[in-house]
Amino acid sequence: MKGVLLEKLVTFLDAELRLSEFADDESANGLQIEGRKTVRKVGLAVDACEYVFRKSAESSTDLLLVHHGLIWGELKAVSGVLKKRIKSLFDAEISLYACHLPLDWHPQYGNNAQLLQLLSIKKMGEFGKYHGKKISCWGRVGTELPLNEFVSKIDSVLQTKSTAIGFGKKVHSVGVVSGGGWFAINEAEKYGIDTFLTGEPSHSAYTLAEEMRVNLVFAGHYATETLGVKAIGAALQKRFGLAVEFIDHPTGL
Repeated sequence: MKGVLLEKLVTFLDAELRLSEFADDESANGLQIEGRKTVRKVGLAVDACEYVFRKSAESSTDLLLVHHGLIWGELKAVSGVLKKRIKSLFDAEISLYACHLPLDWHPQYGNNAQLLQLLSIKKMGEFGKYHGKKISCWGRVGTELPLNEFVSKIDSVLQTKSTAIGFGKKVHSVGVVSGGGWFAINEAEKYGIDTFLTGEPSHSAYTLAEEMRVNLVFAGHYATETLGVKAIGAALQKRFGLAVEFIDHPTGL
């Protein structure tokens, strides 16, 4: 298989994912570790971790694209687990590309946009301001449905087991925030959201939802963040003819 220069892929990804709009993200978005100069196979994963690196090396991955990378904030030292992780990438000559908030927000490839599409929710707008940018989506289902039916659909689509807390409303207007997005429930009243879907459960979200009469659905941090990397992987396959593989390492959380 003819490969693509790493530099060319990075330039495409940086522009396509609009990394420049997320200067305040804690993640060092973009190329974090440089490996082989030519890419023939792209690995996709939610988390940069030893299991994923090992599977990537076994399957001859050249570039690994993840949602949660290795470099966050101001890197002070490379030691312990971080040293082992970086060394395993160097040893296998695998490049690591991370995309955090841009891959939650992106209107085409984003985790939230993909969730709306898979759940047949018509997008009405953005909400959930985080680090100066609205990264979440809200929309409406075609026909009102009971919460248990909506949750069953989520579980089927994401292959997960959601935790749902109902506060007396059927599902019509849905706010979607992948991962740990409970903070955005503060905006539910403003947008008329009756059902709030996110990844991680939150004690703090309960009383807010209770008083606003907003249904809560926690579908799993991991499960709600597998979609973005898969979507950008499909785009790389289509545009560059690269082999792509999703490396599944669910946490159940």
